[in-house]
Amino acid sequence: MFLQVPVFFYNKIENSPLLSSTVKAHLALFLVALIYGANYSIAKIVLDDEYIQPLPFIVLRAVSGMLLFWLFHLLFIKERLARKDFGRVILCGALGVAINQTFFFSGLKWTTPISASLIMTMTPILVLIGSAFILGEKINLRKIAGIILGATGAILLITYGKSLQFHANQLLGNLFILINATSYALYIVLVKSLMRRYHPITVVKWIFTFGFLMVLPFGSSGLVATDWTALTPMIWVAVAYVLLFTTFLAYLLNAAALAKVNASVVSIYIYLQPLLAGLIAVTWGKEIVDWIKIISALLIFTGVYLVSSGKK
Repeated sequence: MFLQVPVFFYNKIENSPLLSSTVKAHLALFLVALIYGANYSIAKIVLDDEYIQPLPFIVLRAVSGMLLFWLFHLLFIKERLARKDFGRVILCGALGVAINQTFFFSGLKWTTPISASLIMTMTPILVLIGSAFILGEKINLRKIAGIILGATGAILLITYGKSLQFHANQLLGNLFILINATSYALYIVLVKSLMRRYHPITVVKWIFTFGFLMVLPFGSSGLVATDWTALTPMIWVAVAYVLLFTTFLAYLLNAAALAKVNASVVSIYIYLQPLLAGLIAVTWGKEIVDWIKIISALLIFTGVYLVSSGKK
């Protein structure tokens, strides 16, 4: 039942005859931003109450992603990966799963959510630079202006009305978050060439396989020590959301979009995540709509448009 829901969303986008490939890519990226936006509130339920520790949770995400992508690959795709591409896939597994997730959760232990969110706004900039050097994508004034506008909107949304607090170990936490942002940016750039040649499920299957093998030694003992009987029905629903939507569907949609649009377009949608997270909080009655959110939304959507639109 739960497994059919994310697959339903993916099939609706991929098989729609009324949408162009570019529109499908943007719709997929918007859904990814929406999934991650909701994930801030949902995953917080699991981690804040310490039902599952961060490193075991990473292993759980990696193994569930690996098993789900292997299952769907065996049932529907049955495509083989060329031996020459395994080196890049292993590197993408390290950058996109192992380093990315481990340093993010470890960084949050030492720094504040506001500082982490601000550092993550550097990701589209890093992707733009990486795409220029590795993929040969052109850096033009339109893309630079779009990233600046999007970053301004995201930073305004994150920091307005909140105070930045510093403590002794925050420098280490900020460094870990920066490593996380850099690894994710390099992952987006490096995986794009694989998405052009293979089905997204084929690529992500192997990325999660190698990523799982890399994180297993660090979180396996904590996974065994977790008291699974203490998890309430609400916690199980939150865990299921993280595993099926944030892990399986988000990675699949991101990979599918990378086959259609530039890496810089994929990365600019990161700026939508705090905006959508705020809108979700508004619908739940935890926040209100004010002029700061409206201005931030205009800046972010304008930035997304400038990065993704044509030269005209």
